[in-house]
Amino acid sequence: MDEPVIGIDLGTSYSCVATVQDGTPVVIPNEWGERTHASVVTFLDDGRALVGNEAKRRIITNPETTVYSAKRLIGRYFFSEEVKKAKSLCPYEIVEGPNSSVRIKVRDRVFSLPEVSAFVLREMKQIAENCLGRPVSRAVVTVPAFFNDNQRQATKDAGRIAGLQVLRIINEPTAAALSYGFGKGLAQKVAVYDLGGGTFDISILDIGKDIFEVVATAGDTYLGGDDFDQRIMQHLLDFFRGSQGIDVSADRYALQRVRDAAERAKIELSVSPTAAISVRKLCEGPDGSPRDLSTALSTEQFRNMCMDLVQKTFKVCDEAIQSGRITIGDIEGVILVGGPTKLPLIRDSVQYYFQRKPLDGVNPDEVVAMGAAIFANSLSEEKHDAYLLDVTPLTLRIGTVGGFTEPIIVKNTPLPVERGRAFTTSRDYQDKVRIRVFQGEVQKAEGNELLGEFEFSGFKVAPRGQVNIQVSFEIDNDGLVNVSAADVETGIKQSTTIYLSSGLSEEEVELSAEVNREMALSRDRDMPEAK
Repeated sequence: MDEPVIGIDLGTSYSCVATVQDGTPVVIPNEWGERTHASVVTFLDDGRALVGNEAKRRIITNPETTVYSAKRLIGRYFFSEEVKKAKSLCPYEIVEGPNSSVRIKVRDRVFSLPEVSAFVLREMKQIAENCLGRPVSRAVVTVPAFFNDNQRQATKDAGRIAGLQVLRIINEPTAAALSYGFGKGLAQKVAVYDLGGGTFDISILDIGKDIFEVVATAGDTYLGGDDFDQRIMQHLLDFFRGSQGIDVSADRYALQRVRDAAERAKIELSVSPTAAISVRKLCEGPDGSPRDLSTALSTEQFRNMCMDLVQKTFKVCDEAIQSGRITIGDIEGVILVGGPTKLPLIRDSVQYYFQRKPLDGVNPDEVVAMGAAIFANSLSEEKHDAYLLDVTPLTLRIGTVGGFTEPIIVKNTPLPVERGRAFTTSRDYQDKVRIRVFQGEVQKAEGNELLGEFEFSGFKVAPRGQVNIQVSFEIDNDGLVNVSAADVETGIKQSTTIYLSSGLSEEEVELSAEVNREMALSRDRDMPEAK
């Protein structure tokens, strides 16, 4: 019997794993019947790592040793604004690693972001193996459509560390469209509005039978349900300060309890017009007596405090629609993806923007994993039942003189794609050519994401201008960038893959995989009691 393949939705807040059985995609539950699993890792006293919903319950009791929302940090540089924001909000310690990379320090150990994400991916792998009763080593893993090369490569590294052969990295909205439309013989243009815990994407796709062609995509990799939680949390802190005269914002334990209450209130507002909020014994008053936080949050209050975040998503939608050279009237269906889209505020706003009701019958928590499973099954059986024609979400650029850049492959170009560019030496008898590669939409280099800086050498040494070097830039189906170069006269070729300069080396990936295996908590053992 062939080894099963799985699809994994590696989410900011929750992850989900699915497979195809008897031609039908099914979500794989864990031993307790849970179908979605918190993307949270807590590091235990005995050196092992606990992952999932049980780990999430320890955010309050063990905030310094419990890591969540790691996806918001993966593939970023330590000096980025997103990391600075996370440092001010997260109770766990975020430190700088080699080459301006981001690391998480827990007790006396330091982990890269791919290592943290690998614990979650290994948990999905073990859930699948436990349910299916067979080893699983191959998977399709999803990422936000607007992830850049750094973030995609880091996610792929996380898969390898977790012991998975990542068959493909595919975009979350594309996977959702695949789950919605595969095998139905549809011919329509759809918009996938994907608002997750930490990221937002919008993709416009043309579905023609079982060919899924992305027309345009846009996104914000630091906008999601976490930001809605933050708004509610700040409201509750202000309320408590006003009613009790006590500021608990410097108390990490109290702050985490308020954050947890904020998330519960947001979830309750998805099914009720009012959310009751109660945090018993949040802190002690000046007289030593315990003080409770008790209030209620209405849908109208929530709308007022978060509507600007919703409007930010529609600015991104405007960008995708303009880029795709279409109008809202051309869109025949709207698919909602991500837990926050259950909120009436989101659903009503989406309906108003697109002038049509979102499609029913699509589970926003599971649709991405099921689409990934469908595509994984197609790849494993080499039947190519589903054809995905995706695009690059960001323009690929090279650095030029004066701190500027020049576009090589523009955003929303169909993948895979290859472009060539001729370079020559600028100095007499120059023996190296240095190239800096960026992704982004602005002309100034500092406004884009640096993917890497590398040198080509080995070509003929001659006076300036007499050496012609042809450089090919390729973006593959995973959205990963590859570069090759050749001396036109001699035919000598060199090639390299651009990895983020703050990423992991091959040796680090292998070492991390060994550590990950050792620390992963076996699902055969009883779960330890929360402390």
